[in-house]
Parts: sequence; structure tokens; C-alpha cells
Amino acid sequence: MEYENSTEVKEFILLGLTQSRGIQLLVFVLILIFYFIILPGNFLIIFTIRSDPVLTAPLYFFLGNLAFLDASYSFIVAPRMLVDFLSEKKVISYRGCITQLFFLHFLGGGEGLLLVVMAFDRYIAICRPLHYSTVMNPRACYAMVLILWFGGFVHSIIQVALILRLPFCGPNQLDNFFCDVPQVIKLACTDTFVVELLMVFNSGLMTLLCFLGLLASYAVILCRVQGSSSEGKKKAMSTCTTHIIVIFLMFGPGIFIYTRPFRAFPADKVVSLFHTVIFPLLNPVIYTLRNQEIKTSMKKLVFRHIS
Repeated sequence: MEYENSTEVKEFILLGLTQSRGIQLLVFVLILIFYFIILPGNFLIIFTIRSDPVLTAPLYFFLGNLAFLDASYSFIVAPRMLVDFLSEKKVISYRGCITQLFFLHFLGGGEGLLLVVMAFDRYIAICRPLHYSTVMNPRACYAMVLILWFGGFVHSIIQVALILRLPFCGPNQLDNFFCDVPQVIKLACTDTFVVELLMVFNSGLMTLLCFLGLLASYAVILCRVQGSSSEGKKKAMSTCTTHIIVIFLMFGPGIFIYTRPFRAFPADKVVSLFHTVIFPLLNPVIYTLRNQEIKTSMKKLVFRHIS
């Protein structure tokens, strides 16, 4: 399939989350509260893990990387969305739109792969404890992190490469508050069936397979935990439950958005808001509330700096 190698549309107009000024102000305040109160939690997790010699297990190494990805991910959409709430005309350049889309899928894809790595870590720790120190050695952990970053890059660059080949000659109104694949593709002035199909395979199928694979792996882990001691069972159950909650929050919206034809649904914007803004800010709350070691280390870190 050949597409024109030129793009006439130089900018896109974002229609935003809603046209109601009252709802806009309410969402603005809520996101601002989330952003400036909960976002520091990601950085606190990173600093706590790096400063506490007790938290040296691979689990905490991966948790620190997850906090970094979440913090970075929350800078892609939320800041511009807050500014747009106060603007009459919400405009993003074509280049800016592609850049936003790239980093959205780069970091999102990397985070999805990181959850797979964290599941593998828990599987080895619980089901193959005698081999844990050998399999999950520092070199292997760093290699896994490099692989997931590379995987996120490949996933995202495929999306961008497919969109860059599409001609955009108008209209240029995106019915959303940020640039994402489904809305951008619908504005191309050519038949996009093949491109949509490729996108569904690249994003939707990968998301669904990761989700089902993760659920299956944690089901195996939980079955294995049933035969362990009460103390070990309680700790393993708490860790696995935390990971399962994050899996549903991460992959649920992604499956809803990317595993179907790119047609508008009434719930799209709400799901997108949760997926791009709320979810990355909730991770620190989920982990700090359910991980006693993290909570203890955070208290020590805070008391050390205020005393």
C-alpha cells in the first residue's frame, strides 16, 4: 500500500475531555490534586529504594523502575491537559502530536513489559527459590530492564512509522484531550483498514496476551503458595495481590481501547483519562499501602531528613 509522503495538516485541534466548563474546572482541580500530592510518591519510592540498603532485592529494583516509568508517563499528558483546561483554543502541532504519541506508547509498552518481568521475578522467588539468586542476579536484572526499554521503543516506533506514512489533509479536530492512535488514524484522508488492523495486532493483541499470560502466571504462583508456611504465605499473597491489582488497572483500559476497531464509544474519554492520568499516579499509593518494608523505609527516610 502506498501513501503520499506529505502532510498538509500542520496542527490538530483537541476538542478536550468535555465542553462543559463546570466539569472542566472540577476535573482540573481533581487532576491538580492528584498531580501535586500523589506524584511525589513515585519519587519517594525511588529515593527510598536507592537510599535504604535493606531494599536490595530484585523486587525493589524493579519497583523503583516502575515508579520511574510512572513518573515519566504522568508528564506526557497531564501537564498539557491542565494548561488546555485554561485555554480557549486547544491546539497541538503535528510534530508535537507524533512526539506525544511516541512517548505514550514507548513508556506504556515498557511498563507493560516490566510487569511481565516482575511476574517472572515472583515466579522464580516462590516456585524456584533455590535458583533465585542465580537466575535473578544483578546482571540479569539490568539486562531485563534494558530489554523492556528496547521492547517499548520497538512497539512505539512501529506505531509512529505507520502513522507517518498516512496523509492528513483535513479535518484536523481530534475528539480527545491528547494524541493517540485511534483518534489520529481516523483523520487520515485515505483508507486505513490495513493500518488499523496492524495497530490492533501491535497494541491490542500484545496487551491482551500479556494480560492473560500475567493472570495465568499469578494463578500458578498463588496455587503454589497454598502449601507454604503461614508467614511466607501471607507475604507472598500480599505481594501477588498488589501486582494483580496493578495488572488490572494497567491492562484493562488498554484492552478496551486497542483491541477493537477504532470507532468512538461514549466511555472512551473516561477510560483514556484513567489510563493516561489517574493510573500512573495511583501506583505509589497501591504499593506503599500494601508493602510493609516500603512503608517502614519511607518513614525512616522522612524522619532522617526532618530531624
